[in-house]
Amino acid sequence: MKVGFIGTGNMASAIIKGMIQTGHTKANDIFVFDVATDKLNAFTQDTGTTACESNQALIAEVDIVLLAVKPNSIGHVLIQLQTEIAVRQPLIISIAAGTTIEKIQGFLGASNPTAIIRVMPNLNAMIGEGMAAVCGNQITTKEQITFVLGIFNAVGLAVELSENQFSTFTAIAGSSPAYAFLFIDSLARGAVKNGMPKDLATKIAAQAVLGSAKMILESDESPWNLIDQVSSPGGTTVAGLVALEDEAFISTVIKGVDATIKKDQDLMQQ
Repeated sequence: MKVGFIGTGNMASAIIKGMIQTGHTKANDIFVFDVATDKLNAFTQDTGTTACESNQALIAEVDIVLLAVKPNSIGHVLIQLQTEIAVRQPLIISIAAGTTIEKIQGFLGASNPTAIIRVMPNLNAMIGEGMAAVCGNQITTKEQITFVLGIFNAVGLAVELSENQFSTFTAIAGSSPAYAFLFIDSLARGAVKNGMPKDLATKIAAQAVLGSAKMILESDESPWNLIDQVSSPGGTTVAGLVALEDEAFISTVIKGVDATIKKDQDLMQQ
């Protein structure tokens, strides 16, 4: 299966390198195009992938096309490729935020039904610890979905999810790294307030959050049960938890999730 990438930005680069390193796809089966020629040539030399002269040339070579362009560019790219896609009928994968399968099909033309898979990855794919949601239209096959899940499992974890849940996914996976970064920085600032150097405090807080996430993923315990295991009666952890909840910590986080979902849905209406 030959895979083409339109765009070689940070996310595309991480995905391609993950595919090669895990053996999901051989480097010589990956074709790439980017308008920045120097960047494209440097990337293909580094990874052993094949550079294409244009998007049209890429379509002619591959079975799958992954669109790694900004949401405001995806329409322009697809409209220019309508004829080539209609002839070749590759599987189209989009990682553009806020761009629905229906909208992507609209760019390709209603008279040209195409197999389309929408994927919402997150920033952490760049270090091989991403979280991605995958959804295909009615034309896609189970084999195609499985193949695409494999691509994104190569840079973290991927799950199949109905498209009507993508806004919620965006809130708890796409945007949540920013929330986690804010939480870690806030922990570190609390330590700085009490005399610890910021760099050291950040390292300690980040490792603690990393370990906590792994504990949830690797144990059979719910987060709430794990909270109980850390909380001794009358102890320091309970004092901190009570102080957080006095400031409505849980409901504040939920409000952040709600606000993200609303904004994502508003953007999809534009």
